Amino acid sequence: MVIDSTFQTSYLVAFIMGLFSSLHCVGMCGSIIGTLTLSLEPEIRENKTRLLPFVFNYNLGRILSYSIAGLLAGIIGSVLSLPFANGEGYRVLQIMSAFIMASAGLYIAGWFPGFAYIEKAGSNLWKLLEPFGRKIIPVKKLRHAFLFGMIWGWLPCGLVYTALALAITSGDIVQSALTMLSFGLGTLPAVVGVGVIGGMISKLARMNRFKQVIGILLIILALFAALPWLNPMRLQHI
Repeated sequence: MVIDSTFQTSYLVAFIMGLFSSLHCVGMCGSIIGTLTLSLEPEIRENKTRLLPFVFNYNLGRILSYSIAGLLAGIIGSVLSLPFANGEGYRVLQIMSAFIMASAGLYIAGWFPGFAYIEKAGSNLWKLLEPFGRKIIPVKKLRHAFLFGMIWGWLPCGLVYTALALAITSGDIVQSALTMLSFGLGTLPAVVGVGVIGGMISKLARMNRFKQVIGILLIILALFAALPWLNPMRLQHI
């Protein structure tokens, strides 16, 4: 058994990042889910069994958008690495990814509020897409919830960009898309929870000590990205 010295994107890492970041961003996610929920007919809104398919379709669309973004990130990563030889380009991307992940961890823990400015990177694209999302409100059918999720999946979010920074280091376009798929699946428990049992999830997300623990765990993941030989997930049998 040896350690692969070249860090490759771990789907498990992406899933964990999604799980942690969604609990931090539950306020933003909660407001979007709230908009979706309040636009539904009262008989659907007040019945959890009928409400859940709408929440599920919203998240299905949102995660599809993440996967498409991951595909685009993979293409960009491939282009950026072309001038380099022997994997040096991806090593540079790995270091940059680790730096962004560590910054996100500090941000979640409340120690680096300036990281929020990274969200401005996607503001121009969001200005183009947001009006289309507004036109779908009120949501009447399941397909509308799906389209609503696809549009809102492009909402500027520093932590989604952090996952994209991880995805871009995968070295493969398909793996990059699957990394973002894993990230999206990691966000499901908290986001669906907000839509169904929002009070308890929101209370947990507001706990400063809990957010600090999540931030520290993200910093540890960043350390694994920067120093892959320390990453126990890279153990391989030969």
